Amino acid sequence: MTDERRGDGAAVDSVLAALADPTRRQLLDLLAAQGEATATTLAERLPVSRQAVVKHLAVLDAAGLVSGSRVGREVRYAVRPAALDATARWMASLAADWDRRLANIKRIAEAAEDD
Repeated sequence: MTDERRGDGAAVDSVLAALADPTRRQLLDLLAAQGEATATTLAERLPVSRQAVVKHLAVLDAAGLVSGSRVGREVRYAVRPAALDATARWMASLAADWDRRLANIKRIAEAAEDD
């Protein structure tokens, strides 16, 4: 696979590591549904403390999946889809490679049956 199709490995690794935690996936779902929210608002919807939400948001922010912007005394978080889009493109490319390999194996197996 070419470097271009592989994408930025560190960015993909960071996104996949961030998405490995179910609480972080829930946070992304909530932010996607609400548009933007504060850590306090998000904590009200999850069975974890506000401090835990802030830590999870920091991981998501480091992975490029969310961004926080200060509005007065609050920090409002929103989804940043670019990193997720890049990871989805990498996964689609990987899946396409496997589809080609499996199609080739099938073609070879069918040719061997015809012999």
